[in-house]
Amino acid sequence: MPGKFEIYKDKAGEFRFRLKAANGQNILSSEGYGKKASCMNGVESVRKNSQNPARFEKKATKSGKYTFCLNASNGQVIGNSQTYKSSSGCSNGIKSVATCAPGASVDDQTA
Repeated sequence: MPGKFEIYKDKAGEFRFRLKAANGQNILSSEGYGKKASCMNGVESVRKNSQNPARFEKKATKSGKYTFCLNASNGQVIGNSQTYKSSSGCSNGIKSVATCAPGASVDDQTA
């Protein structure tokens, strides 16, 4: 089930992407990039790295909730998840990124 990458500019003028599942829910968000080309490279990195389960890092927060990040092969964080109430919900978020990212379309909202 493909999702959609939305490319947008934040209030600071940096380019960012968010991966949305087919139901429209945000499942992964990026850091800010100075150039659109770098942001697009981030999208391609998510497509590639989301297919390797070892690239996901699941973390428990101090409040007992869960998040995950997706890392590139060099260990750099490509994207971060929302916060989940349960470990199983977080695991489902990881599965959703792995399922949606490879075939996700790109919606460039900066054009």
